[in-house]
Amino acid sequence: MKLKNLLAAAVVVVTLTSATTDTFTPLEQQQISIETPGLFTRSDAFTVDFAAMPSGAYSFPLPVGKARLTKDNNLEISTTKGDAVKAMFDGTVRLAKRHPHYGNVIVVRHGNGLETVYGHNAQNLVRVGQRVKAGQTIAIVGGTEGRTYCLFAIMVNGGRINPATIISPESHRLLRQTVLCRKSGNRVSISVTSPDREELARAEAARKAKEPDYTTDPFDGGSRFSLNLASLNPGEWCYPLDGAKVISRYGSRGGRRHTGVDLKTTPNDEIRAAFDGVVTMSQRYYAYGNYIKIRHANGIETCYSHNSKNLVKKGDKVKAGQVIALTGRTGRATTAHLHFECRVNGRTFDPGKIFDHANHSIRTDLLTFTKSGGGVSIKAERNYMAKGK
Repeated sequence: MKLKNLLAAAVVVVTLTSATTDTFTPLEQQQISIETPGLFTRSDAFTVDFAAMPSGAYSFPLPVGKARLTKDNNLEISTTKGDAVKAMFDGTVRLAKRHPHYGNVIVVRHGNGLETVYGHNAQNLVRVGQRVKAGQTIAIVGGTEGRTYCLFAIMVNGGRINPATIISPESHRLLRQTVLCRKSGNRVSISVTSPDREELARAEAARKAKEPDYTTDPFDGGSRFSLNLASLNPGEWCYPLDGAKVISRYGSRGGRRHTGVDLKTTPNDEIRAAFDGVVTMSQRYYAYGNYIKIRHANGIETCYSHNSKNLVKKGDKVKAGQVIALTGRTGRATTAHLHFECRVNGRTFDPGKIFDHANHSIRTDLLTFTKSGGGVSIKAERNYMAKGK
C-alpha cells in the first residue's frame, strides 16, 4: 500500500508552460531531437490520459493516408500529391525548417508532454512559435524518390517512441488509454497503464480470425473433400513416436479388426502430436486406457492410447511435434506401446495413408475422402510434381 501511494505521488500530469509561449532557444529551433525543458522537473514520471481527451482534440496527420511502421519508430504515411498534413494535437511549432535528412520538417510541442514530427513536406505552412490546433493544416505533403508520403514520429523528451502506443496505424484511431512516461538516466520508458478496451477487442478478434478452425465439418461443402499431403511444410506435421517400429498394423488381426497401428519404443517415451490441433478428449477410456483425441484443421482426427500419462487436457491447443503423452500399457495392452489411430467423420482409416512408417515421414499423396451413407472411402493419388519431404 505504501509503495502504491509513493508511486501515485511520483507520477504527475504534465501541462507544459513552453507550449503556451512562442519562445524557443536557438537549439530548440534547429535540432529535431532535443530534451524538453521542465518536462521532468517535478517528477521522474508523468501520465497522459488519452481517454479523457475531448472530441476534436486529435487528428491523424494524413486522414486518408496509409500508414506503415518503419525502423527507428517512424510512421511512413503514404497519400496523394497535394494532400494536407494536419497537426495531431493542439500545440506550438518548435521547429520549421529545411533539414538535410528530413527535407522540409516541422516539430510541434504539445501541452501533454509529447512532440510530433512531420518530415519530407513539399511546403511548410507554419512558422516557429505559431500556435496550432488539432486538425489544422500545417504543411503540404511531399516525399522522396517519386513517392508521396509524410515521415511522422512522436517524441518524448527528444526520443522517438513507438507511435502504435498512442495511435492505431491501421484504423488511424487515437487509442483511448493511459500512458506512463518514466525517465531513468538519459532514457524514457513508455508503458500503458490503462489499455484501450476497443483496441484489445479488435486485436483479439484479429487473433481469432487467424486461428485455424478446428470445428468445421470437412464434408460441409458436399460428400467429398481432399487433403494434399505434399502441401504440408516441415513443422506442420510430426511422426507421433520417434524411432518407433510397427508391431501391429492397421486392419485384420486374429479375426478382429485393428483400428490403428501399434508403435513401440520404450516405456514412458514421448508421444507427439501429428499436426496442430485442439484436444477434444483426454481421459481414461475403456480398453484404450489413457486416451487422447485431437481434432485438426485438415478435417482429420488423431488418437493416442495406452499412455502411461496424458500431458494435455481437453480444450488444449497443441502444435505439431508437441509432447502430449508418455507411452505405457494402460487399458488392454500386453506391452508398453502407442496405439495410434487416424479418423475422419468418426471412422478410422489406415494411418499408413498419412505416414510412411518405415521412414517416419509424411507421404506426398493427394487423399480424397468420399462419404457415402455412414461410411467413408479414401482414394490416394501420387503427386508426381510434389517436392520430397
